[in-house]
Amino acid sequence: MSRVLVVDDEGGLRQGLRLLLSDAGYDVVTESEGAAALARAGGELFDLILCDVRMAGVGGLEFLRRYREAGGTALVIMMSAYGGEEAALNAMKEGAYDYIPKPFRPDEVILTLRKAEERERLRHDVARLRAQIEAAPASRAIVAESSQMRAALDIVARVADQRVTVLVTGDSGTGKEVIAQAIHRAGSRAAAAFVAVNCAAIPAALLESELFGHVRGAFTGAVGDKPGLFEQADGGTLFLDEIGELPLELQAKLLRVLQDGEVRRVGDKKTRRVDVRLVAATARNLEAEAAAGVFRADLFYRLNVVAIHLAPLRERRGDIAPLARHFMARLESRLGRAATLSDEAVAWLEAQPWRGNVRELEHCLERAVVLSERSVLGPHDLSSPPGSRARHGADLDDSAREAGAAPHTLEAAVAAAERRAIAAALESAGGNRREAAAALGVSLRTLFYKIRHHELG
Repeated sequence: MSRVLVVDDEGGLRQGLRLLLSDAGYDVVTESEGAAALARAGGELFDLILCDVRMAGVGGLEFLRRYREAGGTALVIMMSAYGGEEAALNAMKEGAYDYIPKPFRPDEVILTLRKAEERERLRHDVARLRAQIEAAPASRAIVAESSQMRAALDIVARVADQRVTVLVTGDSGTGKEVIAQAIHRAGSRAAAAFVAVNCAAIPAALLESELFGHVRGAFTGAVGDKPGLFEQADGGTLFLDEIGELPLELQAKLLRVLQDGEVRRVGDKKTRRVDVRLVAATARNLEAEAAAGVFRADLFYRLNVVAIHLAPLRERRGDIAPLARHFMARLESRLGRAATLSDEAVAWLEAQPWRGNVRELEHCLERAVVLSERSVLGPHDLSSPPGSRARHGADLDDSAREAGAAPHTLEAAVAAAERRAIAAALESAGGNRREAAAALGVSLRTLFYKIRHHELG
C-alpha cells in the first residue's frame, strides 16, 4: 500500500482528499502547514506527496525545495488554483513530478497518482534490470547505447514479471536469445531454469519428443521415460528460437500447451501441469505467414502478446563501437592476449554493412585478434587478416564477386559456389528452410549449420 502525505491549509480539502485516497487504497497522512509537513517527511517514508502551492509560512515551492535538499525521494505533486502554466513550470523546475490545477475532479487526482506510481515502478524495474545486466557475466551482457536497444530493454523491464508470452523478432545475429535471457534474469523466475532450443536444428520427427517428452515404448529407441523441455523449464523460461520452423502439427500442440498449461508426453495417456514462461524468436515475418496460411494464425496471436523487434546492426550504428569494445575485452580475458582497436579500426567497423549483425561483428574481431600479431588493430587486420581466407571466412569479397573476379583457391571457389546454391534455394523456397533443404538434398540440420557458416541469416 502506497503512503501519501497531503499538505494543504484548507481543512475541507484535506479531509476530502483523505477520504478519496483512502477509498482508493492509499495510506493517507495530512498536514496543514509546510513546516510541520517537512518535519513529518523528514522522519517518515512516503511514496507520494500532494502539496498546495500557496500556504502561510512555508509555501509549497519552498517545501518542495527544502524537501529535495534534505534528500527526500517521494514523488511530489503540486496543487494550486493560481498561476496556471507559469506555476506548473516553476513547480517542475523545483523537482515536482506533476501539477494539478484547482478545482480538480476526484478521478483526475487518482489518475495522476496512478501514473506517478507506474512511472516510479518502471524506473525501478529498468534500474534493476540494468544492474543485473551489468553484474552478469560478460558473455551474457547487453550493450544498449542506441535508442532502439534502449527501447527494447524498457520493454524487457515491463514484461519481466508479467506472465505473458513474448515474441522477439529480428534478423539472424541481432541478439534475440540475449534478450530472452535478459527477460528471464530480470524477473522472479531468474533462480529457475532457462531452457533454449532451436526449432530448426532438430529433425521434425524428434521435435515433439524433445518439447513434450516421451514414455518408455512410445517409439523405437524409447527405452525409458524422458521429460521434455517444457517439464525441464517448469518454474522458469522456455526459449523457442526459430519458431517459424515448427511444423504445423506441432504448432497445434504448442497452442494447446499455452492455453491449458499442460503437456502430454508422446505415448502417454495423462497430462502434466507445467508453469513455464515462453519466449519465442524468429527472423521471419510470422504475421505475413499466418495470413498466407503457412503459420497458424491462432498461435501467432498467442505468441505475439508482447513483441520486441531488434533492428539490424546497420540501423543502430551507435552500438557498433561499444559492442566492439565489449567483445575485445571478452577476447582479452578468454584468449589471454591484450589487443585494442585503433580509431581508424573503429571507424572502419562503423562503416561496414554487417549483414550478419552482432554475431558477424564478434566473429570478425575474434578472427583479427587470433591472426594479427599487432597489439593495436587497424582496418587491415579486420578486413583481411594475415594468412586468412577471403573476408567473411569462406565467402568472397563482395566487390570482387560483383566484378566477376575468380577466387584465389579451390577451397574458396567451392565455398562460394555452395553459398550461392544455398542462397538460391532459400530464395526459391521463399525462405522455407525445410523446402530448401529438400531441394538441396541435405538434412535440415546440415542446412542450418551451413546457413550460419556462410552467414546467410
